[in-house]
This record gives sequence, C-alpha cells and structure tokens, in this order.
Amino acid sequence: METATTARRIFQVIDGNKKFVGDGFDVTSPMPGPRIRQLSPFLLIDHTGPMPVAPTDAPLGTPPHPHRGFETVTVVYQGNLAHRDTAGYSGKIGPGDVQWMTAGSGLLHEERHEREFAKQGGTLELAQLWVNVPKKDKMAPPRYQELPATIIPSLQTPDNLGTIRVIAGSYEGTSGPAETFSPMIMLDVHLSKGAELTLRLPADYNVGIYVVKGDVTFNGNRQAKTKQLVVFGWDSADIPVTCAEDSILLVLAGEPIEEPLATYGPFVMNTNQELIQAMADFENGSMGHFDDDEHEH
Repeated sequence: METATTARRIFQVIDGNKKFVGDGFDVTSPMPGPRIRQLSPFLLIDHTGPMPVAPTDAPLGTPPHPHRGFETVTVVYQGNLAHRDTAGYSGKIGPGDVQWMTAGSGLLHEERHEREFAKQGGTLELAQLWVNVPKKDKMAPPRYQELPATIIPSLQTPDNLGTIRVIAGSYEGTSGPAETFSPMIMLDVHLSKGAELTLRLPADYNVGIYVVKGDVTFNGNRQAKTKQLVVFGWDSADIPVTCAEDSILLVLAGEPIEEPLATYGPFVMNTNQELIQAMADFENGSMGHFDDDEHEH
C-alpha cells in the first residue's frame, strides 16, 4: 500500500552574516554556523554581491592565502573572476561558469576581479562554497576542475517556468560534470515568478537550499527570501517549491561525512595535530609561493 507523499521537514531558515573579504568581495555568509553538522559535507557559503565594481587598472580581490584538506567551489552569476594557485593552475570564470578546486595537500590561492572586467567596471555576484572531503582524501594532490557554463547540463522544470543546472551528482537522470570525493548533488536552479516544482533528493542526504535571490515558499508554508539558507531534515525525499518572484536557488545535497572535524582558518582536517602540521607546512613554504609576491598585497 502506497503512503501519501510528505514534504521534507524544515529545521531552520538562516540569515547570513555580512563581512568583507580581501579588498574586493562584499560577502553574506549563512555558514558556518550551529547547523554545520546537518549540512556535511558542505562547510561554508560565501555569497558575494551583487556589488558594483568601479573601473580600475588595479583589480581588487584577495591576496594569496593557503588551503588544505577540502575543496572550494565558485559559481559566478555576474561579472568575471580571475584566479591562480601554486599548483600551477590559473584561469578566469564568468557568468554560469563554475570553478571546482581541490586544495588537497595544500596550496596558495589568489582570486581577483578579472583584469578586463575590472577595467570596464560592472556588477559582480558569485557564490563560493567550501566542501569537505573524507579523511582518506585530505592529502590528495591538488586538482582543478574548470566547468564552463557550456558543459553544465540543464533541465526544464515540468511547468517550463524554470531550469535546473546539474553541477555535480545526478538529478532526474542527468549527471553533472564535477567529479567529487563523496556522493553529493549540487544544482543551480533558476525559476520564473509563478513556478512550481517538487525537488526530489535522496532522503538520507543532508540538504540545504540557499536563496541567491527571490521569494520562495517551501512545503507550502515556509517562506525564504534573498540571501537566506534553508536547512532540511531527513524524513522525505520531496521538497515542494513555489515562487512569488523570479528566483535563483543553490541546492546542496550530500551524504554526510561522519568523521571528526578539526578546522582552523583555511585548513579543514580531522585532528588538531594535523592542523598544527598544516600551519607549519604553510609557514615553511611547502605550500608554494608566487614569484611576484609583494608584501603590500
């Protein structure tokens, strides 16, 4: 006998904290916070902008900084970003593109407004996520996946009032291009005013939905607006969504990594001893350096 479909329980709707990162990123951050365990393997969400960028010949951004033991994922909505690291990777990403960087055993990373974009000026908006990896993969070689918008598959919603871009994992039979260390689904969902759909995600996955912009109602009765994070429970696969205005959602669903977590700044390890080692390795230069480093950066 079939039981009636029930909507997935909502734990909390979280507002982000505002901060400024480097000299070029005006950020709202709803994670990390008290619900971090319920969102493993996702550790952090930083939403930059939308912010005006004044024309300049000296691109703003963040100076070189270390990472070890996790991945950074950057989704660009508006503007252009340039990046480079001491593993030898560099490039630029624009609207619809995704940068998926595995810090692994450690590197230095620098992100700035892309030079031509900075020269012209404009609007910058992007979301950066930190994604944990299992203990066995913490010291993997650094890796870089460049995922241009052209290779990210897109599905129409059943009512044809929206699109679902599959960045990672599989959704409704469509697989995203990102390779991940643990099972997860990452979706970039764009919905028009009046859109209705039911997102269907594995019931045992942790699920968070970040409202990049818009006004949406989940489960018929819980509203969330621009720059709010909705944290869900594990009692159902189904999440009914309706939109009161054009909206963009970043859907994060993943199998939790049930291992100890030790974090300090840009290092995400399993023990304090590993954090001490990470700091020592950074300070002794073994995470590399850029030849043109200048102290004033």
